[in-house]
Amino acid sequence: MARTLVKRTAWTLLIALLVLVAVLASAEPFWAEQPGKAPPYRPYKAEIVRDEFGVPHIHGKTDADTAFGVAWAHSEDDFSTLQDVVAMTRGRFGAIAGPDGAGVDFAYHWLGARETARASYDQLPGDVRAVLDGYATGLNRYAAAHPQEVKLARLFPVNGEDIATGFALRLPFFFGLDRVLQPLVEGKPLRPEHGPSLTGEDQREFGLGAAEQLAPERPMPMPLAMGPNAETSGSNAFAVTPAKSGDGVTRLLSNSHQPWRGGVAWYELEIRSDEGWHFAGATFPGSPYPFMGHNEHLGWTNTVNRPDLIDVWQLETDAQARRYRVDGQWRDLESRRVWLPVRLGPLVVPVPRTVRKTVYGPAMVNSRGAFAVRFAGIGSLASLEQYYRITKAKDFAEWRKAMAIQGVPATNFIYADKAGNIAYWYNAAIPLRAAGPDWRRPVRGAPIWNAYVPWENLPHHVNPASGYLFNSNNTPLLAAGPGNELDPAKIPAIWGVELDMTNRARRAAKLLAEPGPLTRERLLEIKFDTGYERAGYVGWMLDAIARLDLRAEPELAEAQRLLGSWDMDADGQGRADALAVMVLEEAMKASYGLKPAPDPRGKLASAAAHLKRHFGRIDPPLGEVLRVRRGKADLPMQGGGDTLRAATDWDADADGRLSIKHGDSFIMLMEWGPDGRVRSESIQPYGAATTRPGSPHYADQAALFAAKRFKPVHFEAADVAAHAVRRTTVSN
Repeated sequence: MARTLVKRTAWTLLIALLVLVAVLASAEPFWAEQPGKAPPYRPYKAEIVRDEFGVPHIHGKTDADTAFGVAWAHSEDDFSTLQDVVAMTRGRFGAIAGPDGAGVDFAYHWLGARETARASYDQLPGDVRAVLDGYATGLNRYAAAHPQEVKLARLFPVNGEDIATGFALRLPFFFGLDRVLQPLVEGKPLRPEHGPSLTGEDQREFGLGAAEQLAPERPMPMPLAMGPNAETSGSNAFAVTPAKSGDGVTRLLSNSHQPWRGGVAWYELEIRSDEGWHFAGATFPGSPYPFMGHNEHLGWTNTVNRPDLIDVWQLETDAQARRYRVDGQWRDLESRRVWLPVRLGPLVVPVPRTVRKTVYGPAMVNSRGAFAVRFAGIGSLASLEQYYRITKAKDFAEWRKAMAIQGVPATNFIYADKAGNIAYWYNAAIPLRAAGPDWRRPVRGAPIWNAYVPWENLPHHVNPASGYLFNSNNTPLLAAGPGNELDPAKIPAIWGVELDMTNRARRAAKLLAEPGPLTRERLLEIKFDTGYERAGYVGWMLDAIARLDLRAEPELAEAQRLLGSWDMDADGQGRADALAVMVLEEAMKASYGLKPAPDPRGKLASAAAHLKRHFGRIDPPLGEVLRVRRGKADLPMQGGGDTLRAATDWDADADGRLSIKHGDSFIMLMEWGPDGRVRSESIQPYGAATTRPGSPHYADQAALFAAKRFKPVHFEAADVAAHAVRRTTVSN
């Protein structure tokens, strides 16, 4: 009897367990946030022409038709990543990517991205909403035609509000919101934004001595892949006037540094509509707009800047942290429970979290107290209009008018046009803060800001006497050569504008200032430069290693001597290049991310050991170590983490080779000649078919990229037709 009861109980528990597993494996689409309504029906039609490199050229009768075609073309090449972005806009990315994706979902709820879109979407101009709806319809049409590719049930349809939600979610991470959110969640100290740490030239190169203010709540991975990683983000940009170029040509060179895969990897395209929208450049998954490139009249590119756009308030709360005080009045600390889907193998487990909201912005309660965060662009969808308007600008005046919308909260803009104008703008929505509080640290009782420094008042250069402009993620004070420096006294410290120099900036400043014209050949030579200056963190790290007493460690002393002989150039010709690039990589990240300096001895030892273990020597050629790898492509690369020819981050493969995953990405050279016509060339590390290994365009640009060569950009309709390899007409 007892044995029978035990068996029945065991079977009951087993059945219950199997039922639970079945529920966890299949129920997420039903309890997850459900899709809204598809956009109101209207017919869309677009033609997609693929050129010899598979780059899509999309034409529609209206801008909305063209956006419909953009979504279809991008889906053909990378529907996988586009779905990831859609899942982010529903708080469902964890059901695809597991715990890392759940971090994105937490940010989605914590920021109130959906609430921002819902409150502001109808305020967008009608033509902007029409483009967003067209793009959403293109995604829906592709998903319906390819159901076998859809990752999650009930992910589609999407609408324009979903696309807008993606912008509201991801934009704050482009200016470093993860640097604040991650410590709040994990319990690590929050470093002050910009400003001095300890005294001394060496220590100013790193974030040494930063005050430790905040402590943890519960760990949750943060969505670093949603924007440039603060430790590795970069870019170079150059603009040259006709008078300086030597041949009467205005040149703009875009050299963005982005991840080579994922949600912020560049996708090249050319768009054209009968309503006058005509642009060639690149975009990110989830956007109907190109984010950089050129139209007939003008072009621009971006580099990451690092103003202080985020503030933290430490709140005075009651004992239960249910209310907080503002201006002497108690308010309820709004809170709600959310459920994050977390994929663990075949199962999707719902994990509860609490998100909180205040009049300042989203809040978090941890063992140290309650903290609220406010950031540039909070509650706004203005970037959606700004990006659209600047792609359609016909001259510098129209471009400036669109830029003054200030919807794009950060990133430098470097501009050029067919009239020969060049400009650099330290673009940022810098809060108009009250004087007095130390805004670099959590403040108590400080007034809420609701406005920004006017765009025209931000640091900028227009047509400098030098004839050129550049930025390599350095201070805006130095952008136009000797004698054209901005006055630091005119940039208030409360803005948090960076004052440091990258190695790339030091090299660019030095090379650009050399006498003579900046011809096309000279400009490209500078862009692909692989040299280092023995200054800043580079000098600090090399000098620290040179001072080590390694007499008792002969193998490490050998590595020290090799590094001491280095010629300061990662061109792949020197015996010490591979060792030097590996040693300096972590120091570069620490300097750029304002983090403590790495241990010189430890870094030398780990780099030497890696080379010895995998290559049998500490001096293998750099090209054998640093590789461009994709599909069948396996090619040597030169440069390093902070050279103008950038290999910023990599994965160590099983054979010891360093497979680059971040650095020089989409590169575009734009030129306006004396005839006023625009001509351009471009290249990217892999190919147009981003996640389609079976496509001939999966890695067909890799050999050109590794060889520092370009392919043509087909911009005019006749040129597109002459190089058409495949034509597709899509409609709903």
